[in-house]
Amino acid sequence: MRKSISVSFFSMVSTLLLAGILVMGLSQMALFAKYFAEENYKTEDQMMSLAIRITEERRQAKDTYEQGREEESARKTLEVMWESSGLNMLVTDQQGNILLAMDPVIKPAEVLSDKCLEQVCKDIADPEGRYHGLTDLGGLLPQRSYVTAAQVADSYLFVYTPVDSFGTFLSQMFSNFLLSASLMLLCAMILTMNLSNRLTAPLHEISQVARKFGGGDMTVRVKGVNSEDEVGQLAADFNTMAANLEAMDRSRALFTGNIAHELRTPMTTIKGFIDGMLDGTIPPELQNHYLTIVSQEVGRLARLVQNMLDITKLESGEYQVHARLYNVWETLAGAAISAEQRITNGKINLEGLEELGQTLVYADPDLIHQVAYNLLDNAIKFTPENGTIRLDAQRLGPEVEISVWNSGQGISEQALPFVFERFYKEDQSRGLHAKGSGLGLHICKVLVNLSGGRIWVESKQGEWCRFAFTLPAELPNKKDLLKLSAQTEDAKTEKENKKRL
Repeated sequence: MRKSISVSFFSMVSTLLLAGILVMGLSQMALFAKYFAEENYKTEDQMMSLAIRITEERRQAKDTYEQGREEESARKTLEVMWESSGLNMLVTDQQGNILLAMDPVIKPAEVLSDKCLEQVCKDIADPEGRYHGLTDLGGLLPQRSYVTAAQVADSYLFVYTPVDSFGTFLSQMFSNFLLSASLMLLCAMILTMNLSNRLTAPLHEISQVARKFGGGDMTVRVKGVNSEDEVGQLAADFNTMAANLEAMDRSRALFTGNIAHELRTPMTTIKGFIDGMLDGTIPPELQNHYLTIVSQEVGRLARLVQNMLDITKLESGEYQVHARLYNVWETLAGAAISAEQRITNGKINLEGLEELGQTLVYADPDLIHQVAYNLLDNAIKFTPENGTIRLDAQRLGPEVEISVWNSGQGISEQALPFVFERFYKEDQSRGLHAKGSGLGLHICKVLVNLSGGRIWVESKQGEWCRFAFTLPAELPNKKDLLKLSAQTEDAKTEKENKKRL
């Protein structure tokens, strides 16, 4: 059976409170018992001292006649004193025979046992000695009593108080104690229920939202929990997590939709042209033309798959950065040579290579070659005939800025913030004439960030566009190397989290 936090919290507080009350009660009972005994012995000692003094005064009479009268007077004085004090008294001789009993339940013919008499005599062997004990005098008394004994001349004087008076006191104390404990438990119940409700109400809200979120509603959020304690922090963290998961889910859905569009368009084109050739719709003299288009679409599919594989490797942290100092001109020249045929076919003027001198960067040549190639490939796509592409690399302090500039239509101001997002295209159509998959620039951004640089784009619509990125110009210190390593580890961790989700 599930136990709620309120019940658990109240049970714990009640248990602790009862344990505290029990310990306090037992300690108070022990203290009261000690105090009650000490007070009884103190009173009995006072009465004992008074009785001894009266007896001694009466025993100092000068003649037998006066002595007999004084002993009778002393006896009556003691009887009045004991009746007024509420204490009980016994007088015995040295053999334990009762000579005088100020207690109606004691018969004068009774005798104190030898064992009890021996213990009493042992404690009062000293003339000033007193015997104190909680005893029934070997069964002589009907109940245990606080007993004080002393020797007076050739007899023993016992003063005692029945212990039932302490029982009456304990009964009254227990009644008051029980009433106090009940009131404390009632107050504790009210306070703990109020406190637990304040604690569990936001937790219940978080639980309800989490249940809806787990059911697939990514838009729900925890509301009304604005405290600055741990529960408030939990609600804030949950909302942050929910927002991130919603964004990831939306990104995954968008990614899946974009993949479907990007794959469907060339595959539809390929299938349509091949079916046309098979069923004779496309005449033999035009088949070579359409086969060329099919080949281009197959190449487009191959590039899309390769880009997707690259993104997967980057996000999983499989790319290892092997950075070293080298001349970035070699990378730019290699990318230009790879695209030479396309530049020539497009009648594009390539500038800047001959002006580049030795410009050292600290980076991985393979990663930077892919960045340079993607940017140059993007520039070739959007540069018109007789247009210009200009490459540039110059050192600016601790960094080297590398740029690819091209004339042409450029990018609209509204589209500039989104060009590095996956599958983003300013022309949202994905038809046969759409240029690129929208993954190249995203890959460039990831590779540049992985290399410790940054990338951005500038454009004047209708005239030109310029992509630029930076790379470290010097060997970084140990702290920077650790940061670069951490970036790789973060990429791995992010991929693992995505897999778990």
